[in-house]
Amino acid sequence: MQIQPGAITLQQLRLVRDRVSEIALSGAVWESVDTSAATVSAIAQRSAPAYGINTGFGRLANTQIPPSELLLLQRNLVLSHAVGVGEPLPDPVVRMVLLLKIASLAQGYSGVSSAVIEALIDLLVHDVLPVIPSQGSVGASGDLAPLAHLAAILLGIGEVRVQGKAMAAIDGLACLDRSPMILGPKEGLALLNGTQVSTALAIEGLFAIERAALGAVVTGAMSVDAAAGSVVPFDHRIQAVRGHRGQIDVARAYLRLLEGSGIAQWHQNCEKVQDPYSLRCQPQVMGSVFDTLRWCAQTLLVEANGVSDNPLVFVETGEVLSGGNFHAEPVAMAADFLAIAASEIGGLAERRIALLIDSTLSGLPPFLVKDGGVNSGFMIAHVTAASLASENKSLAHPASVDSLPTSANQEDHVSMATFAARRLGPLARNVATIVAIELLASAQGIELRAPVPTSAALQRVIARLREVVPHYDVDHYLAPDIAAATELVAQGVLAAFAPIELSVCPSLGEAL
Repeated sequence: MQIQPGAITLQQLRLVRDRVSEIALSGAVWESVDTSAATVSAIAQRSAPAYGINTGFGRLANTQIPPSELLLLQRNLVLSHAVGVGEPLPDPVVRMVLLLKIASLAQGYSGVSSAVIEALIDLLVHDVLPVIPSQGSVGASGDLAPLAHLAAILLGIGEVRVQGKAMAAIDGLACLDRSPMILGPKEGLALLNGTQVSTALAIEGLFAIERAALGAVVTGAMSVDAAAGSVVPFDHRIQAVRGHRGQIDVARAYLRLLEGSGIAQWHQNCEKVQDPYSLRCQPQVMGSVFDTLRWCAQTLLVEANGVSDNPLVFVETGEVLSGGNFHAEPVAMAADFLAIAASEIGGLAERRIALLIDSTLSGLPPFLVKDGGVNSGFMIAHVTAASLASENKSLAHPASVDSLPTSANQEDHVSMATFAARRLGPLARNVATIVAIELLASAQGIELRAPVPTSAALQRVIARLREVVPHYDVDHYLAPDIAAATELVAQGVLAAFAPIELSVCPSLGEAL
C-alpha cells in the first residue's frame, strides 16, 4: 500500500485495520525525515535549552540535561510513561495506531530518524503488534501512557502479539531480525506525544456506528411495512422545504427500500391519519445521525492526517517550537458526538420494536407470535433492547466536558479523548444488538402480513436473514438468533442493503 503522509484516506485505514502486508512511503518523505532529524541533532549540541531535546518534560521542562545523558533521557521517558492499565487494545485498533504514528512522524516535523519509522513499518506489515493497555490516557499531552507501551517495544521491553499469541517484545523483534533500538534526541518524546490512540479508537467507533446506522435505515423501513405505516412522511417535498442533507438522503433511501411494497399499497386508504414519531420522524432523526457521522468523519480524517507532536521541528528556520497540538479536544468532541448519534440510533430502534410488539399500535399479533400466552414471542427480546438503549444513555454522556489537571498543574486542562473514543466500542455493540432485535421483529411482522408482500428490496433482506435465523413459530432458545442477527449488523452485511452513500469530505474524494 502506498501511503502519502498527510493524505491518508478512511479506505486506507479500513484496509490497515484488517491487515496489509506492505507499506510504502515516497522517496521525498524520507528526505524530509532525514533533514528534520539532522536539525534536532544540531540543536542537541547547543547549550540553549530546547524542550524535550535537552530538557526534562512537563513540569520539569526547566531542568536542562547534560549532553552525556540525552540518550538516557529518551529511554527513561519511555519507561517512566509506560504505566497503562486495563485490557489491551484490539489488534485492528493497534494496526491503525501504528499507521497513524508512521504517517505523523513521516511528515518531517518530529525530528526522528528514518530508522524509527522503518521499525514501526516493520511491526505493522509483519503484524507484530504491541500490547497496548487501553486505560491511562487523559488525551493531553497526547496519549502518553499507551504510546509509551508502543515505544517500549522498540527498546525490546513489554509484550507483542504475533498471530494472536502474546510474547516478549525482545522475541517479537527477533521475529523481524531486529535488535532493541537506542533512541536519539527527541525520538522517545516524538513516539509518546500524539493523539494516535484516541484517533484510532474514534475511527474504529466511527466505522462500527456507521454500519449500525446504515443497518437501522434498513430495519426502520422494515418496521414501517411491518406496522403498516405510511410512506408519505418520506415524500421528497417534505424534506426539501427544510433543507438538511441527511434528512433528504435518508428519506430517499426509505422510499427506495419500500418501493413496490404490496403492504404499503394495501393500507393506503386506512383510517390512520399519522404514524407514531418512531416511524414518521425517521428522516429527521436518522438524517441528523448521518449529518453527524459526516462531520465526525471529516474531523477525524483531518486529525489522522495532522501532526500532533510537541515540540515541532521547522527545518526551514532551524527552529523547534512548543505548542499544544497534542491536545486531543477535536477527537474528544467528535467521539462525544458519535456517542450521542449512536445512542439515538438505538433509542429510535427500541421504540420501533416496542411499537411492533404492541398489537394496539401495530395491528399484529401480540409480541409478534401466534398462540400468544403459551408463547411469549418477542416480549423479553424487547426488554433486552430497552436495557441496552438505557445503558447507552449513560455511555453517551459527554467526556470532553470533564478535565482533571495533571503533571503538577502544568497540564491543567485535558481532553479525556481516549476514554471518549474507547467507550464507542461497547456503545456501538449495544446499538448493533438493538438493531438486530428490530431486524428479527420487523421481519417477523412482515411475514405475519402474508400473503400481502413487502417490497422486493426488503424481501432480499429477509431472505438473507433467514439464511441464519428461521421464522419464529414457537418459543425457543432465542439468544442464538439475536447473536446471529447481531453479526449481520456488526459485520456490515445489513448495511450493504441500505441505498445511501455517506460522502464525507468532497475535497478529499473520500466516502464512508
